[in-house]
Amino acid sequence: MKKIFITRKIPGSGIKILQKKDYEVDVSDKDGVLTKEELIDALKQKEYDAVLSLLTDTIDADIFDAVPKAKIFANYAVGYNNIDIEVAKARGLIVSNTPGILTDTVAEYTFALLMAVSKRIPEADKFTREGKYDGWAPELFLGTDLKGKTLGILGAGRIGSRVAEIAHKGYEMNVIYYDIKQNDDIEKKVDAKFRSTPEEVLKEADFVTVHVPLLDSTKHLINAERLAMMKPSAYLINTSRGLVVDESALVEALKNDTIKGAAIDVFEDEPKLAPHIASATEETRSKMSEIAAENIIAALDGKTPPNVIT
Repeated sequence: MKKIFITRKIPGSGIKILQKKDYEVDVSDKDGVLTKEELIDALKQKEYDAVLSLLTDTIDADIFDAVPKAKIFANYAVGYNNIDIEVAKARGLIVSNTPGILTDTVAEYTFALLMAVSKRIPEADKFTREGKYDGWAPELFLGTDLKGKTLGILGAGRIGSRVAEIAHKGYEMNVIYYDIKQNDDIEKKVDAKFRSTPEEVLKEADFVTVHVPLLDSTKHLINAERLAMMKPSAYLINTSRGLVVDESALVEALKNDTIKGAAIDVFEDEPKLAPHIASATEETRSKMSEIAAENIIAALDGKTPPNVIT
């Protein structure tokens, strides 16, 4: 019987798929992220054939050593910067992820953040809950209109492109974008205009939304120098990875009114600060579970998983 270890409780639909294959499935019973030592100890309890990991797990050579029989690490996420891919390749291990299914969910959440910060909804809610509201006033919590404004997108992949559609078709916003390559599809669909550098986007946009992967080249892509290029009336939205934005620089920019506001779902120091809920819908998280399970089944059947990375 094949044995699978899941590093944290996930929606049950994927687990049921694995159990229907008569796999023995063990799920960590810890309420939270396993430490490296705890994960190593758990993996050594049995000869596991596969591991379903989460983005909150750091998967490196020590973890691979703890589970020598494993053929696949199926990451329950689109990103996989938590896994040492080069070591996995060197050892002939399969690594997979769960792309595609997150696109609409994260794009919708990105726009929810944009709406919340531009309309000052969290501030107004807090103000009311604190009992400070004593009646309507002409200049109470004045926000910003979206129609006709320019949305700047850094990273025009699946999610960035979907955000562009929502902005242009739903709110009649103008769209500019930067990516390492031009995206003909987004240009045709929403008349988006390509900019050859992030700096051009930052200088021109009324709203900047970040959708790049976390790479060495994108760490602190948004730093003090680039924040200073933005309009004083501009807003920053980040639903990509926390390390893409220099948090200290962002705090200073907000304190000094360098930019008007920011809406952040991911932080450098997770999980202490961040909700990280951009993909948190019942439908999406369940589908992620199923995709991860299907990747495992394919690998253990000697096939190439649908969403293979290595």
